[in-house]
Amino acid sequence: MTHLNPRQKEAVRYVDGPLLVLAGAGSGKTSVITRKIAWLIEHMGIPGRHIAAVTFTNKAAREMKERVGRLVDRKLTRGLIVSTFHNLGLNIIREEHPHLGYHPGFTIFDAEDAKALLQDLMIREASADAGDELSDIQMTISSWKNAMKSPREAWSKAADEREQRIALIYKHYNEYLKAYNAVDFDDLILLPVQLFRQAPDILDKWRRKIRYMLVDEYQD
Repeated sequence: MTHLNPRQKEAVRYVDGPLLVLAGAGSGKTSVITRKIAWLIEHMGIPGRHIAAVTFTNKAAREMKERVGRLVDRKLTRGLIVSTFHNLGLNIIREEHPHLGYHPGFTIFDAEDAKALLQDLMIREASADAGDELSDIQMTISSWKNAMKSPREAWSKAADEREQRIALIYKHYNEYLKAYNAVDFDDLILLPVQLFRQAPDILDKWRRKIRYMLVDEYQD
């Protein structure tokens, strides 16, 4: 840790509870995370399979994994999770799919798949024409999912009739996704969060599995 300053070393060595590191771009936050992984494995004796590091992009995850590989022997990092938020969510859904009501081999809808499904729903219900409103509805549903709002909550907190109508479309959209044994990109975060909130035993299982969670780009 010779390249770290005293505060960075303090962050690396701290293991007694949650820790938030606030620093500007290019100040070495990712270096702190990779060296903390090395510290946990080599100095604290934590098996790699009990550590997860998550970031926002695939590129950042690859770079983080490469940095860890230069710091720690590969044998000691067996089972270490270094991934994006969404990929970790996907792995949780894959493992816990029976509890979420999905079958093995579920499909992930991308933005175009989701838009096509919404368009089909709107045509069937004669609720709106395609075009600008379709994109607006898709963005609204996405924002609700990112805010962890269910269709019922979106309906109950709707500001006007327009939002109530979108909340109803949201409800039907989710029902069709489930019927197709599919999730959309936002579900990769939403579904694990909902599952952990509703099933404490499953949350405890994952807490035992991932004892140390390191998050890069927390604001994302």
